[in-house]
Amino acid sequence: MTEMSIEPARTGTADGAEPNGKREAAAGLTPFIDALRVPPVLRPGRSGAGRGIDIELRTTWVRLHSQLPPTKVWAYAGHYPGPTIEVRRRERLRIAWVNRLTGAYPVTAAEARAVPGAPLPTDVPGRTGATVVEGVGRLPAWVVTHLHGAVTGGGNDGWTENAVARGDAQLSEYPNDHRAATWWYHDHAMDITRWNVYAGLCGMYLVRDGEEDALQLPAGEHEIPLVIQDRNLDTDEDGRLTGRLLHKTLIIGTDAQGRNITTPFAGPYTLVNGTIWPYAKVDARWYRFRLLNGANARTFTLRLVDDETGEQVTGAVHQIGSDGGLLPRPLAVDGALSVAPAERMDLLIDFGRLRGRTLRLVNDAPGVAYPQVMQFRVGEQKAADGFVLPAVLSSSFERLTHDTAPRHQHRLVVLTPPGPVGGGHPEIWEMRQAEPGTVCVPGEGGIQVKGADGVVRTYQRGGRMFDDTLGFMVRHGDWEQWSFLNLGGAGTHPMHIHLIDFQVLSRDIYPADPESPFDTELGGTRAPLEYGGAAPIAPGDRGWKDVIQVPPGQMVNVIGQFRGARGRFMYHCHLLEHEDMGMMRPFVVMPPEALEFHHHQPDGSHGHHVR
Repeated sequence: MTEMSIEPARTGTADGAEPNGKREAAAGLTPFIDALRVPPVLRPGRSGAGRGIDIELRTTWVRLHSQLPPTKVWAYAGHYPGPTIEVRRRERLRIAWVNRLTGAYPVTAAEARAVPGAPLPTDVPGRTGATVVEGVGRLPAWVVTHLHGAVTGGGNDGWTENAVARGDAQLSEYPNDHRAATWWYHDHAMDITRWNVYAGLCGMYLVRDGEEDALQLPAGEHEIPLVIQDRNLDTDEDGRLTGRLLHKTLIIGTDAQGRNITTPFAGPYTLVNGTIWPYAKVDARWYRFRLLNGANARTFTLRLVDDETGEQVTGAVHQIGSDGGLLPRPLAVDGALSVAPAERMDLLIDFGRLRGRTLRLVNDAPGVAYPQVMQFRVGEQKAADGFVLPAVLSSSFERLTHDTAPRHQHRLVVLTPPGPVGGGHPEIWEMRQAEPGTVCVPGEGGIQVKGADGVVRTYQRGGRMFDDTLGFMVRHGDWEQWSFLNLGGAGTHPMHIHLIDFQVLSRDIYPADPESPFDTELGGTRAPLEYGGAAPIAPGDRGWKDVIQVPPGQMVNVIGQFRGARGRFMYHCHLLEHEDMGMMRPFVVMPPEALEFHHHQPDGSHGHHVR
């Protein structure tokens, strides 16, 4: 590996002391007895960036909790999560992701059915009542790394089918010409992303610039990444936790081939930086937390509460950034913070006003069996700290609206409910606007939408599966509005477009299953979907994003510019189980001069507006 600056991993004081008495065990483990680990920091610097660096993917053993045996994981540079890579804007970096993984696959996959009157199988540790998924244990070490958020050429993006085998390397170059932001890297191998990421393949990547420097935000040991994930663990024949990673999902039906249809993964144990329910000792001063939801599919509804009273902490937490960088100004977080898979939030917490208190970060989402996430133990004495929360964070930020957006093209993507047409799974449908009378409606693949202007528009389905004919050809440099319409049946989809940042223009309400005129048996609408008004945009969603939550019954309209890179990319639902089961499609960005010579039928998705 090229010479570079690497700060070692850090932990809190691992004395295991519990100030308010020992907590009762949950799912066999005691919360808050292990110190939070902080991954090592890797700073290639200008010389390292120029020559390139090697990051080896290795099999290693970690302790997820002090009451567990060691767990075998796959890890970047032998760390779970991987090292936090830090670069400066325009500091080009070449990385060879070298596959040195050894041994058998570290994850056991199992599927279980719900039993009336019993806890959900996904809330119960171990494989009791579940059937092991054949073939997962024989999977090879076949991996490809995607730097999520990066603007880089298609050949460097971690194309899902271009995974490498043991002993080979994936070579990628990252220009890093981007405003300061919180990115992350993770595995993206075709059909098995859910298990490869579950095995441990993820890490953070931070871009810094002068605008961020000028804010003099908390840094060093006072800037901490928080990678939040959930897991399940296997048990032996006596019911004791073995520490082995168990990917257990809930069976909800079967497809036409008799294969089980399962829910996305959710597990009983919440990990922060690879430790189950850790604690962190913090000084009574400002801290900066780079928070990432690295879970396969769980959306966390996070609250910071007082440990003794259980009441929400107010006045101390502020969001200063989203996926794509700094917000224009700080946002006070005095309620719940919803974070979907792959979303990032840049947070500041003023522990100076909370000195001497013990706090808990909890998951307040409905139906969560084990809400604990982590604990903070704040020092008694206020620490010296000159930081002052600025009124303005990013003077370069410009908010886009339907009225102020640059001239742009438009595409409609429909997220369908599970049904016979989709083989029991939700799907991504790329829609092409059709002239009246050219599409048989009602009919399979036909959708009609009555927009806010009262006009009924008719669409015909194009691509729906990953291997279908390429539909979206994008002119490099163009602005495009993509509208994601969720017809329900499979919950909220966090939609991610590779290559670009975007802003949310609006959230429009349309009927969803079961009130929707979309017929899952037919695979089309029997009457137009009617506009039902506007839904609010959360303040934290008004910044630059690359993942957006699309709940049932909403059309979420986002806009971004396809600049900086060309090639073949992907967009998909970031519930990894949905992604692996078909909710992913390709698109190609081409120079406009070359696109003029494209001989295939145009996708017909330009120039119209649904709203």
